[in-house]
Amino acid sequence: MTSLPEAFRAAARGAGATASDADLDSAANYLVGRWTEPQRHYHDVTHLAAVLEVVDRFAHLAPNPDRVRLAAWLHDAVYDPRALGDANERDSAEFAEGLLTSLGAPAEVAAEVARLVSLTAGHATGENDPDGELLCDADLSILAADTDRYIRYTSAIRREYAHVPDDAFRGGRSRVLTELLNLPSIYRHAEIRGQWEDRARTNLKAELEELA
Repeated sequence: MTSLPEAFRAAARGAGATASDADLDSAANYLVGRWTEPQRHYHDVTHLAAVLEVVDRFAHLAPNPDRVRLAAWLHDAVYDPRALGDANERDSAEFAEGLLTSLGAPAEVAAEVARLVSLTAGHATGENDPDGELLCDADLSILAADTDRYIRYTSAIRREYAHVPDDAFRGGRSRVLTELLNLPSIYRHAEIRGQWEDRARTNLKAELEELA
């Protein structure tokens, strides 16, 4: 089984990074450290591994899967549950571009990975963006989990937002779920949508009813 540092090194090499293996491994281990910060209960290394697994599974849907893999590594590199708006995504995108540039990735690649990271703020992609669509679909894959795993996910999210009073949390979470349910489709790629869309909508509706 490939370790996380090995997976990062392979993706970075595939995307054109020229840094030494030692530097790539150091960057990977630093990122793993970020993903294991104490404020993370859902947005942790388990989430990272799950997103990478989905990207690998559906890599054939993306023209540049290694860029998507790097964006998966970096999309929550900065994560503060108390941050406002899309500050985490903006900061993660900026961090991604700087890190990849320091690892010798071509400027175009570093900028594109940063763009992909920024998409996770609202999971909205434009037309003809299969790389962005795969990243967003992978990031939202938890929504189609089985019932037990979905309940663990919602519990972990609540722990991340323990600083938010119950009423405020229920209101904010309900708005997020409603926005997702109002989308024409939660998942962008037809192959993924066919497998996960119905299950995700069932989970979201059940959670929304519970919050109400």
